[in-house]
Amino acid sequence: MMRVALLALMGLQLAASPGAGEETGSYVVTGDAIMQPLVGGKGDPARGGALVADRQRSHCTLCHSGPFPDAHLHGTLAPDLTGVGARLSEGQIRLRVVDMKRLVPNTIMPSYYRVADEQGRRVATAWRGKPILDGAAIEDIVAYLTTLKG
Repeated sequence: MMRVALLALMGLQLAASPGAGEETGSYVVTGDAIMQPLVGGKGDPARGGALVADRQRSHCTLCHSGPFPDAHLHGTLAPDLTGVGARLSEGQIRLRVVDMKRLVPNTIMPSYYRVADEQGRRVATAWRGKPILDGAAIEDIVAYLTTLKG
């Protein structure tokens, strides 16, 4: 029941706050990672930290806990992100943010960069054919998460 309510909440919030509207670029998956940045270089960890903590834009803390502000608002449906930079490489983190469904098809984590096949799905008009976050935002989040070593 909690999962259904959370998914409904995420769907409502996603429909209410579209991303930058850019089309996604191509990327190459090698094993369980995307080795190359989605855009021209590494992201900014400070911007990434702000994005991770922003419940209206990235939605990360709806499901994840970690070393972020407002711990009482963190979710418990997904792994704690404390130390994720020590457990996963930059490329592994990138793939998980871009398209976790590639690794775990039934995950409730949205694909933040891959535009999902919308056939048979209810997708708000503002989101059709668009990623949740653009490549620069993804790289900022990756840059931040790689700093979380312990």
